[in-house]
Amino acid sequence: MSLSKLKQQEMDMSSGNVMELRPIQNVSRAKIDAAALNELRKSRKSEEPKVHMISRWKPIDDLSLLTAMDRVNDLKVAHRVCKFSCLFSLKEVHQRWQALLYSPMESQTAMSAIENLHPETAAAVRARTILSPEEEQLIMTIKSTEDPTLKQFQELIDQNASIFLRERTAHHLHLYWQDLCKYMLLPDQVIPAAEVAPYLQSFSEAEAQAFHVNVNEPIDEALEAELELQNRRNKRSIRLLENEISRMSVLVDSGRGPRELDNNTIACLCGHRVRFLMQHPEINFGRDGKEGSDWQVDVNLALEGPAEKVSRLQGTIKLRNDGLIFIANAGKREIFVQGKPLLTGHKTRLEDNMLVEICGLTFTFIINPDAIAAVRTQYVKTLEPLK
Repeated sequence: MSLSKLKQQEMDMSSGNVMELRPIQNVSRAKIDAAALNELRKSRKSEEPKVHMISRWKPIDDLSLLTAMDRVNDLKVAHRVCKFSCLFSLKEVHQRWQALLYSPMESQTAMSAIENLHPETAAAVRARTILSPEEEQLIMTIKSTEDPTLKQFQELIDQNASIFLRERTAHHLHLYWQDLCKYMLLPDQVIPAAEVAPYLQSFSEAEAQAFHVNVNEPIDEALEAELELQNRRNKRSIRLLENEISRMSVLVDSGRGPRELDNNTIACLCGHRVRFLMQHPEINFGRDGKEGSDWQVDVNLALEGPAEKVSRLQGTIKLRNDGLIFIANAGKREIFVQGKPLLTGHKTRLEDNMLVEICGLTFTFIINPDAIAAVRTQYVKTLEPLK
């Protein structure tokens, strides 16, 4: 027998079973501590999502879920229809529904929070909840050929108060009935049969047809000659039209009359019938008052044509000291300058040969360059310092 074994026997005889019990007790305690630690970790992991879920669910969400389940008793439908404050998944809705059913603490907390909601808020949530099948059947009794009124829907609610929620209104039922009628969901509506779509050639058929084309087919010389002749005629017509453009522009310029303006005229507002001369640095334009009225404007647009839409004071045209001319809109309707709208209270610069449209009346604004040059020369002299 070895020395180590002899010492071990002596220790066992002297200490009895004490040495044998100590390691057993330590192992059992270690196992108990490990099991308790695992249970604690599991409980923490299970509590974290619950706390997170409770913090995300608001009293309005709980009320929406409870009311929808009371109406349809289907979690999938409630998840698709209910408008929650957060974007909950179907799994989260299922977990919350189970917590409200089987957890007394969470259910009591949720009901207390729902009771603390403002009555109008709770009523709004219950009013917009999904309709039950019984409510839908009652609404579908109204045919699509009828034109129901709010009074008729209110009578429907009063006659079936045990089926409809108290918060349902005639306006809400009317909108729901209109949606049913729009999407052809009423019992008396028949969806018309779809028209037979025309036959569409597939890509493989088109490819096969292209491959079977006879590229060696003889060319029709008569047809080619006719097409070439027509092409030459079209090009000749285009050249003639291009040459006539310059002639037409000359005719238009000559039809406008002479552009020469006297020294007292700053600019001219030329219409199709009348020419209005601007002989003062600032003029107003619009429409004169009726007979016996004292209201008169410098430029009466009624002389050009129908001016019922023109305001009494439609706007002003002003020449500044630096030679720039501006037009301001003071009427109810907009003025178009070179096709761009000029709104009420705004102004823009006018240049030579600009197109001005006022309530359907078209004018061309022509500037006298000699008068503008004289104004600018006088303005420069005033800016020069005294020597």
